[in-house]
Amino acid sequence: MQNFTAIKSFVFQYPKTIAVITVTGVGLFGVKKWMAGGVCRSKASLEGKTVLITGGNTGIGKETAVDLARRGARVILACRDMDRANKAAAEVMKRSGNDQVVVRKLDLASLESVRQLAKDVLDNEERLDVLINNAGIMSCPEWKTEDGFEMQFGVNHLGHFLLTNCLLDLLEKSSPSRIVNVSSLAHEKGQIYFDDINLEKKYHPWKSYSQSKLANVLFTRELANNLKGTGVTSYSLHPGVIRTELGRHMWPEMPLWKKVLFAPFMFLIKSPTEGAQTTIYCAVEESLQNESGLYYSDCAPKTAAPQGLDDEAAKKLWDLSAAMVSRT
Repeated sequence: MQNFTAIKSFVFQYPKTIAVITVTGVGLFGVKKWMAGGVCRSKASLEGKTVLITGGNTGIGKETAVDLARRGARVILACRDMDRANKAAAEVMKRSGNDQVVVRKLDLASLESVRQLAKDVLDNEERLDVLINNAGIMSCPEWKTEDGFEMQFGVNHLGHFLLTNCLLDLLEKSSPSRIVNVSSLAHEKGQIYFDDINLEKKYHPWKSYSQSKLANVLFTRELANNLKGTGVTSYSLHPGVIRTELGRHMWPEMPLWKKVLFAPFMFLIKSPTEGAQTTIYCAVEESLQNESGLYYSDCAPKTAAPQGLDDEAAKKLWDLSAAMVSRT
């Protein structure tokens, strides 16, 4: 009773302070809910279907795996680090109650590794209903892939370009099937440097990342053009700003003042579960079955940046990518 009286006294003594705290709290909660974005409401079952997710051992890839496994899918986690992948698979099985979760080796910085994974899938899987090109690298130093390509373009685009093309026959055999490419809002700042695709003249981490994410959008568009009538549809998406390991190369290089400025906003950005919603939506939403080549954000179609709608650039990028992967 004394505690209640003390609280009541405080409220009456500082009404403005209480009002400010209450309004601020409600406002922050509202902003956080808004930042969380859309939620996939589809109840579609994936019983009898097979899904392959690249980079499915962490972040939104792992959360996507949990959701699709709960729907009954056989889930293949294609990952570079097998120890972490096996631990992630155990977690996915436990959380989903589905033991049809398997791990396969994939290093997207090695086109030989991509080809080996594709061969393994073609030799051992009877079907492939959904391919989710999720793995990626962001804002890394000027590194090269095993085949000599700029790392972000090589991993984020070329590796997935080759993997998808190697698996197209199986996807067509399993149709209706889907290809989901995880892009980013960063594509809006990107352009494809056809005369310097590896950015050897002037490298900048964000310039490279934006180019690779625009490549994801254009690749999705050209896939849709090439796969008309096959029953295979393609989708690209922006998952949102998420608390994942993707920014591991960016954070250490950030000036202290920026870290201090950015820290309070960590409360507001998406969790991996929230960030996975649009990927899941593109993989299972029934109403998208007759849509292809479009770009999505927060579980809804969005208009990509003008450079992401350029069919001529999409065709040119496809031809360049095909030539690059064929040389290795």
